[in-house]
Amino acid sequence: MKAILNYNRMKTMLTLATVTLVTLLSCAQKSSNKEKIKDTMSASPFTGKTETATFGTGCFWCTEAIFKELNGVISATSGYSGGQKPDPTYKEVCTGETGHAECIQVVYDPATITYDELLEVFWKVHDPTTLNRQGADVGTQYRSVIFYHNDEQKQKAEKYKAELDKSGAFSNPIVTEITKFDKFYPAEDYHQDYYMNNKYSNSYCSIVIRPKLEKFEKVFKDKLKKH
Repeated sequence: MKAILNYNRMKTMLTLATVTLVTLLSCAQKSSNKEKIKDTMSASPFTGKTETATFGTGCFWCTEAIFKELNGVISATSGYSGGQKPDPTYKEVCTGETGHAECIQVVYDPATITYDELLEVFWKVHDPTTLNRQGADVGTQYRSVIFYHNDEQKQKAEKYKAELDKSGAFSNPIVTEITKFDKFYPAEDYHQDYYMNNKYSNSYCSIVIRPKLEKFEKVFKDKLKKH
């Protein structure tokens, strides 16, 4: 009887440990509420021609941290797109009922970095074959998606996707959604620059974002900003 009790106690402890780990590795953790930012991009001294791209690769904390490292990217803003409810909150998007995806809006200098290069990064920094899921983050808000801003972006995204599928680059079919951009709502202030502001205090940053960022920096070291 004592052996059975010890076994049941150990089984319970393992279950609690597993639940705790999954919670720590999920993007949808509770955060302190702050007002939503008013602008879709931070001020920049750049005065030349810019273009805009909008991508969803799962948790926008990861996506923002990666794209901000690219030379030619002027700003990368975390937010929501692709849904029905106007001006949604993070809590509402997390229910999966608003139709929005967590994404980033990238403003970039096309003379320094092209849309094709941004697409290359997009395909390589997440798994485009998992439907409505990236790692421990599950739900339609974490779907793989490209919101195209014009016909040229649409054609390039569709061509790239078709070529990747044909080449067998992934063992499973790509499920990335390619849809026309409509509206982008910036996420709450505390989501902006999340990795930079929380990399030493949040376990998701150290366990999930940092390893992904390090891998990205090795693969795309020739495209990074010089600090």
